[in-house]
Amino acid sequence: MAGEAVLTVRLVRSFQHRNFRPLVFKGVDLNQTAGQFAAHVRSVLPTRQELPPPFRTFRYDTLKIIHQAHGAKTNELVMSLEDDDKLLLEEDVSLRAAGVANETELAFFCKEDYEVFKANPKTVW
Repeated sequence: MAGEAVLTVRLVRSFQHRNFRPLVFKGVDLNQTAGQFAAHVRSVLPTRQELPPPFRTFRYDTLKIIHQAHGAKTNELVMSLEDDDKLLLEEDVSLRAAGVANETELAFFCKEDYEVFKANPKTVW
């Protein structure tokens, strides 16, 4: 269908430790809102056996576009800290209207953790 897409969601547990796991979602309706998609992702996490338990119960609340198909990628290992005004998805806006297309990669993370890391972007090894 024209409204369905394959999206990769990068679940980010820790920016400082670069701790993330990708999940692929097929048949995503791009006409649903970002809030609806986020709720769907949260609802399937407990059943995804390929994820370590801490990723299944983390408090994800924000989606951000990391990469569009055939576009330039960031040099940041987890995700870019730039262009939040354009790339952070608003809950009540459809994925399509927010610029999400087939094969887009999204980050799903806790906004509070992101703001702390953005203020002091140091990684721990």
